[in-house]
Amino acid sequence: MVRRPNGMNAFEFSVLSALRAVQLARGCTPRVTAAPNVGATAQREVAEGKVLRFEHLTESLSEPRK
Repeated sequence: MVRRPNGMNAFEFSVLSALRAVQLARGCTPRVTAAPNVGATAQREVAEGKVLRFEHLTESLSEPRK
């Protein structure tokens, strides 16, 4: 079982791990020792802080376009 990092809620951990799992399935290089499946590898990467969210993207998307 992979523990999520402190300060990250379960939904955010799940979404970030799922997005990273898609990248790994497409052939991206894992940043940790590979697990038997891409989902577990993605969760390990997020838990160890090797994959982070990009906060500014959500802020810029919420602003109206001019």
